[in-house]
Amino acid sequence: MVADQPKEDPKGSGSVEHTATLKPGEAGGGPPSNPVISCLRTNLLLLMTMLFVLGGVLLGLGLSRAGGAAMLGPLRLAAFAFPGELLLRMLRLVILPLVVCSLISGSASLDPGVLGRLGSWALLFFLVSTLLGCIIGISLAVALQPGADLAKAQNDTSPAPPQDTSNSVLGSVLDLLRNFFPSNLVTATFRSYSTYYEDRDFFGTMMKVPVGRQVEGMNILGLVVFSIAFGVCLRKLGQNGEILIHFFASFNDATMVMVSWIMWYAPVGILFLVASKIIEMDDVKQLFTSVGKYVLCILLGHLIHGLLVLPFLYFILTRKNPYRFLWGILTALAAAFATSSSSATLPLTIQCVEERNGISKNICRFILPIGATVNMDGAALFQCVAAVFIAQINRRPLDVVMIITILITATASSVGTAGVPAGGVLTLAIILEAVNLPVDLSLILAVDWLVDRTCTVINVEGDAFGAGILQHLVDRRKVSGSVPQLVQVQSDSTVVTLPILKRYSRPSRDTSSSKKSSVRPPLF
Repeated sequence: MVADQPKEDPKGSGSVEHTATLKPGEAGGGPPSNPVISCLRTNLLLLMTMLFVLGGVLLGLGLSRAGGAAMLGPLRLAAFAFPGELLLRMLRLVILPLVVCSLISGSASLDPGVLGRLGSWALLFFLVSTLLGCIIGISLAVALQPGADLAKAQNDTSPAPPQDTSNSVLGSVLDLLRNFFPSNLVTATFRSYSTYYEDRDFFGTMMKVPVGRQVEGMNILGLVVFSIAFGVCLRKLGQNGEILIHFFASFNDATMVMVSWIMWYAPVGILFLVASKIIEMDDVKQLFTSVGKYVLCILLGHLIHGLLVLPFLYFILTRKNPYRFLWGILTALAAAFATSSSSATLPLTIQCVEERNGISKNICRFILPIGATVNMDGAALFQCVAAVFIAQINRRPLDVVMIITILITATASSVGTAGVPAGGVLTLAIILEAVNLPVDLSLILAVDWLVDRTCTVINVEGDAFGAGILQHLVDRRKVSGSVPQLVQVQSDSTVVTLPILKRYSRPSRDTSSSKKSSVRPPLF
């Protein structure tokens, strides 16, 4: 396989060339490798996950027929599920550094004032499409109720967790706003603010009086708001903030390395999570039915979002046939389904969008890498369905404020979601913490190997449509006489170049003044 390596134009025009580099094991790069072994190495984690999920199902069914939870007893059942519990604890361990570092580095590298007007429009498209995906996911999960029957079939006679029904809608909204701005950042890492009502004497009359308190549970909303604001402030500092930006970016990269290590342990944890979940069930058929309805919700939501919502947005903004554009990126979508990584699919996405859909090379090099980082509408849809599914399993009704919290957290967290396999599961843990739901990902992880692939397809499709919309906006600016320019901005403290859009006005006919100008000619 030949990999394209970017190479800057020596003339300093800001354009990027791609040179072919042969990898070891390819023609001219070393001894040929066995394609079967190569395929197994590439998909080893996927194959392990599928085999261990199947092994967990068979083990759980076997123990269930032999007596199940009654035979093992509570102590042995807890010991049996312990490897799965370790996996969940590891995932919760990385929630805090992942939220803070990813959002700070993401917001610091995407300053709308630097991106320009057209870049801001592209980011707005990604934000709106992600928000619409969240709404579709929550609507389908609430309508189909995939976890309601599973809650009844669980071998658990304990009552549903008590809910504070005395709390008014106004009080819930005020609590939501209070959690946006925590009074103590350290406390926000493990507690959030909540209001309950007590019957007290109020000027001679017994009335319910609101009383504030700190409850256990990470205040994700406050951390999200602080991280985004802090990242924007670092960008405003210019070169003085580059050190901290690189620190949080490196911290985020180190966290993702740790996540990759956890993912190699995941198949073992999934095996015991699935097996223990089957053992706890009275009706195993109901378990498979509910999981099937959960997967159906996600797949149906992705079909609606990918075949109706995104094409409709593209048609409204460009007045062009969206399905012809979609036909041109089918190869990239197939690669996205196969690799389950929008970052790994990026070179092929750039090639398809450029060659088959006629999008400018500079626009593709600008917007598609940004989209692979901040546009996660497919993953956000899956996370919203999974959050509602887990709430239904635990018999926790979702009020309006909790649904708004899920929408805000899923949309904001998508900015820092890594474009790698299983990256959405970590964001799901963040959402569950935000609404104080148990981080029980046993059933989610069992089918994530399939769901994550359709999420990646929708993510890549949204990136491509964003490039098409940006090309349409650039063409309109050409007609109006003002052309945006894509330049390379370099910082003295970093070797990484950040492509941005810059407002460009047509130069005057005075050649002497134009030579002194630092603005390069338009590249479109």
